[in-house]
Amino acid sequence: MSQYDADLSHGMHVVHDGPPQAPPLLLIHGSGASGASWGPVVPALAERHHVLRVDLPGSGTSPPVPSYDVPEQAGRVAALLDDLGLRSVTVAGHSSGGYVATALAERRPDLVAAITLISTGPALDALLPQPVILRLLLAPPLGPLLWRRRTDAMLRKAIEATAAGPVDIPADLLHDLRSTTYRSFRTVARGNTAYLAERGVPERLAALTLPVLVLFGAADPRWDPSSAHRYEAVPDARLELLPGVGHLPPLEAPGPTGEVLLGFTARDADLPAVGPET
Repeated sequence: MSQYDADLSHGMHVVHDGPPQAPPLLLIHGSGASGASWGPVVPALAERHHVLRVDLPGSGTSPPVPSYDVPEQAGRVAALLDDLGLRSVTVAGHSSGGYVATALAERRPDLVAAITLISTGPALDALLPQPVILRLLLAPPLGPLLWRRRTDAMLRKAIEATAAGPVDIPADLLHDLRSTTYRSFRTVARGNTAYLAERGVPERLAALTLPVLVLFGAADPRWDPSSAHRYEAVPDARLELLPGVGHLPPLEAPGPTGEVLLGFTARDADLPAVGPET
């Protein structure tokens, strides 16, 4: 597996893995995270794909921008794909990264061949009461103070609060989380809320004509896991629930997550599907 970094003029840091000539697979992280959140699942994906991991603006090593509205984020991702000359890309988004993936398909259907949504809440009413540590980090006036004083231990506690059990957190993800500002995190959250308030994700996807994979942890503490069934209304959508997994399938269950994603991408490609572990 080859890997190289690219800092491009559009202001997003990108890491490439796998053969450049292989079918492209773009991975978009969720709020407050970075491309490092996909780390454990990348080796399996890169055996068959040209895997691109972006740090969205204001996250990881990408600089902040004035606006974090979801459609504008999607426009920046489209500019990246245009710069790279890529088309017919499978786009996978984790959590709110799924909103950016969906908005990308809405704005530029010529770029997107298929979408995978991992732990992406379908509508605002599916959001569960958030873990206390997340509420403290987000809510003023205490939030900004805690954000400035956050430690690795605090960040680990916040991440683990969204998992169903113990999780191995990559060191580079912690490093990237320390780089994200409170303003960026809060503004991204408001942009996500506005996107969902305008129209739910299943309704948006139903208006498109492309294959969709929805992967949810059956023990997700952030979004009601039963709300994943709303995606069954989307034509040509496939739903997978991972037992005993919370909001972070790429970290909590990288093996099964990679297998499901590879099976989906192989469906319409000249590639053998990967079966479940036995």
